Amino acid sequence: MLLSAYLSKRFRASSGSNDEKNGFVSFIAKASTIGILLGVAVLIVALSVINGFEQQLVHRLLSVVPQVEYVAPNRPIDNWPDKVQKLSEQRGVTGAAPFISVNGMAQYKSELKAVEVRGVEPALESDVSAVNQFTHGKLVSQISEDEIILGQQIVKQLGVKQGELITLLIPQVNEISTEILAPKRVTLSLAGIIEMGGPIDSSAAFIHLSKAQSVLGYEPLQVTGLRLAVTDVFQAHQIALRVGQTIDDYVYISSWFRTQGSLYQDIQMVRTIVYIVVFLIIAVASFNIVSSLVMEVREKQANIAILKTMGAKDSTILATFILQGLSQAFIGVVLGSFIGVIVALNISELFTLLSQLLGSNPLEGVYFIEFLPSKLVWQDIVITVIVTFVLAVLATIYPAWQATRVDPAKVLGN
Repeated sequence: MLLSAYLSKRFRASSGSNDEKNGFVSFIAKASTIGILLGVAVLIVALSVINGFEQQLVHRLLSVVPQVEYVAPNRPIDNWPDKVQKLSEQRGVTGAAPFISVNGMAQYKSELKAVEVRGVEPALESDVSAVNQFTHGKLVSQISEDEIILGQQIVKQLGVKQGELITLLIPQVNEISTEILAPKRVTLSLAGIIEMGGPIDSSAAFIHLSKAQSVLGYEPLQVTGLRLAVTDVFQAHQIALRVGQTIDDYVYISSWFRTQGSLYQDIQMVRTIVYIVVFLIIAVASFNIVSSLVMEVREKQANIAILKTMGAKDSTILATFILQGLSQAFIGVVLGSFIGVIVALNISELFTLLSQLLGSNPLEGVYFIEFLPSKLVWQDIVITVIVTFVLAVLATIYPAWQATRVDPAKVLGN
């Protein structure tokens, strides 16, 4: 093996000579190395960004949006404290809270904005939602009956400031006839602002549960739904079905898979596509090694023949050219991994800087976050390196085998 390594090093050095043919072989070898470098770097960065989006989905979006909900379609849920206590004791449930949800309009002076009004119990809401982490001013867990907390985009569109009064317009439903009733008007003080980034900022409006009950004419122990937080968000649907059997009310069962599931599936689909496409790029770059080694073998036929006449074994010749191909892949993998890791660790800052230079953010108002997240997973790097080396080994086998078939009598006889 030491002899093979030495011969590989000598052959590689001679390929970089000024000779026209050797120069072309060296160019092909360097091109394959650069291709592997770029493929490895791109794959590491792309997977880090995808991992970052998945992490933000779980720890940011799914910590605020309902993980599991039981919504009464016809009549309110009665005696919610007992049912919340019962649900919170179930296996896989970390918290339960009541809510009243209704669509409405927020008005400030002449400006109107559609909002999703949610009446919550302040003492219990923090058990099922991390919205307090993204709230400025008064927190949702501190809200009083005469206060409201709105998303940042709503506040921006209305032009209202914290502490000022706004009006909520709540539609009324006439259950006896189809007559359209005038909406109920509720005046509340803006106590806090939710700044999370994404669609929630443009729709969320939180008020006290008792206020929502009085506006809609509910009894103090009546709500429209119950919300759960679960131990494993990826098992939320199974937990929702199992736990839902413990309550007697007729309810619709909903989990985040229904409201945000398409986003999670998109992330996984992109991950699969990235794996396939970039590994194909790495495969093409790796198999460029075939071209460079085939030409190398042709150029070094005389050297191979001399080595054979001196007693070199076929295994030595085979290992020589395999090591030469792997050396090209090794350089590409090491440099690609280094560049990929550096970019992955700093891509959030680079994206922010680029957005500032361009004067626009392509993620603003599109996704649930307005920055480019990144989470470097070392297992991804290990898998990338292993697969790249496997492809490189496969690419070197045929040219190396061809080198062992060189006939010294034919080559030296000419």
